Amino acid sequence: MITQYDVLQKPLLTEKAMAQKENLNAVVFKVHPEATKTQIKEAVEKFFTVKVESVRTLNFDGKTKRFGKNIGRRQDWKKAVVTLKEGEKLEFV
Repeated sequence: MITQYDVLQKPLLTEKAMAQKENLNAVVFKVHPEATKTQIKEAVEKFFTVKVESVRTLNFDGKTKRFGKNIGRRQDWKKAVVTLKEGEKLEFV
């Protein structure tokens, strides 16, 4: 079972995520792969005291990588784009 503390893993601070933050008032997080949209919304509202308008999620498959002569695979992961309501703001320093 996933607790609210396990849902959000880290914010993604990429160039594309910063553009979404400025243009769409959306924040991007790396989240637990089994987290639902409702759990993500509740976690963001609880930890950052903001109102969430919508949550969009994307699943990514882990890449296959070589480690010397061995072939390995990175973990699968999930990204959430959280759109905040009008007038809400969330800053990462």
